Amino acid sequence: MQIGIRLHDVNAALAPEAQTLEARAETAQAEGFSCVHLALGKVIRGVDFDSRALTEGLALYVKRVLARFGLDPAVLGCYLNLAHPDPEQLLDIQSRYYGHLRTAAILGAGVVGTETGAPNAQYRLDANTHSRDALITFIRNLAPVVERAEHWGVSVAIEPVWRHIVCDADRALAVLDAIRSPNLRIIFDPVNLLHSGNADHRDRVIQDAMEKLGEHIAVIHLKDFVREEGGLRAVAAGTGEMDYRSILRFLKGYKPYVQATLENTTNDSAVQAREFLEGLYAQV
Repeated sequence: MQIGIRLHDVNAALAPEAQTLEARAETAQAEGFSCVHLALGKVIRGVDFDSRALTEGLALYVKRVLARFGLDPAVLGCYLNLAHPDPEQLLDIQSRYYGHLRTAAILGAGVVGTETGAPNAQYRLDANTHSRDALITFIRNLAPVVERAEHWGVSVAIEPVWRHIVCDADRALAVLDAIRSPNLRIIFDPVNLLHSGNADHRDRVIQDAMEKLGEHIAVIHLKDFVREEGGLRAVAAGTGEMDYRSILRFLKGYKPYVQATLENTTNDSAVQAREFLEGLYAQV
C-alpha cells in the first residue's frame, strides 16, 4: 500500500508562502508520503481552472514539481456537479472535466476523480438525490466524460458518497453496468458510505462494497469518523470509531501497491495517521 495525502491539507494552517505547490510538495515528501490527491484550485491560488487554464504547460509544470519531490499524482480531482440542472452550467462543467482529462494524460495521474453530484444547483442532498431519475441524469452526463477519457487513455473514477446520487455500492454498480468502459473506475472511501442510520452496521456496509466493487477499485481514501448530534464528522485516520483491519486485509490480498490517500488530516495529525495505518497494515 502506497500512502499519500490530499496536497491541499499539507501546510494548510501555515502562512501563505508555505502553501505554494512547491512548498506543500516538499512537506509531503518530508512527512513520508509517496503520492497525492491533487486539487489544482486548492494548491495553485488565483486561477480559475476552466478549460482555458488547463494547458499542456501547466500539466508539465505540475509534473516536474511532483517528480522533484518523489510524489505520484494518484488522483487529479475534478469534483464538480455532473447532475447540474442548468444546461449551460452543465456544458461548462463537462468542459472542465475534458480539460482535467487532458491534463491527467500529460501529468501521468492515476485517475481523474469525482463525486457524483446532486440534481440541484446547490450540490446538496435533497428529496430527489437518491431517485432513479437523478441516477439516469448522472449516467447520461458522465458518459461523454468517460468517452473523452478513453480518447486520452486515462481513467475517470467515481466516488460513492451517501449524500450524493451514487450513494451506495449498488448504485455504483448501476453506473458501471450502464457505461461499460474499462476507463471508468471507483475511488473507494469507506467512511463516505456511512451515515447515522447505518454506522452501527459499518462492517457489513463496507464488506458489501468491497465484494461488489472490488475489481473496479483504483484508489482508496482513508479517514475516520466520530458521531455528533445530527450525523457523523470525518476526522483523521485512527482518531475515531473505524476498524480498518478488514479493509487493509482486502488491500493486502487483492490490491498490491494500491495508492491510498489520507483525508481530513491536519499539520499535526498527518504523520501520526500514516504511521498508524502502516503499523496496522503490517499486522493484518
